[in-house]
Amino acid sequence: MRIAIVDDDPLVRMGLKAILGSEAGWEVVGEAGDGEAAVALAARERPEVLLMDIRMPGIDGLEATRRIVASGGSTAVLVLTTFEIDEYVFDAMRAGASGFVLKRVPPPELIEAVRVVAAGESLLFPASTRSVIERFAAREPGVTLPELTEREQEVLRALARGRSNGEIAAEMFLAVETVKSHVASILTKLGVRDRTQAVIAAYESGFVAPGETPG
Repeated sequence: MRIAIVDDDPLVRMGLKAILGSEAGWEVVGEAGDGEAAVALAARERPEVLLMDIRMPGIDGLEATRRIVASGGSTAVLVLTTFEIDEYVFDAMRAGASGFVLKRVPPPELIEAVRVVAAGESLLFPASTRSVIERFAAREPGVTLPELTEREQEVLRALARGRSNGEIAAEMFLAVETVKSHVASILTKLGVRDRTQAVIAAYESGFVAPGETPG
């Protein structure tokens, strides 16, 4: 797996590189200290996962995330943050980031977070991630969801609970490939990049209400 690290603190970058670079089959292909360099790094190296600090001088991580996602590449952006409940974090996910991880997270959790987003899953399993979406997504409801089938609605609610494809398959007595097909259809109908954006749309439209989807 090819990974890139973006943070304006060289000590943070050094620590992250030591943790992630020690995983078998993983390679840190580049580092950057600001948003402009992050966009160039993503275009040049095309990493599977890019860890992105949000608050940086010049072009911040939020704008850099927008530009990377808008470029149409397949890089998954994983936000690095100091604060769990942070409007910047939500705005980054709304811009296309797949989730966030705290800078103080233990190494095994960081590694698992990278694995999750690299696999195309949304990083919704920590309750803190859903809390961010619940807190900020419903501020200005009014987004209208396109028509979803009854099964797709069930799958979308499961996504909002942070369920993986395997978990949804087990709960609904479906094949994993069938769940993947439903998820792909949901993303296409909603016109979103990944599962995280689908969940944000579900909250913004009022289809899922805050507090409705406990783990």
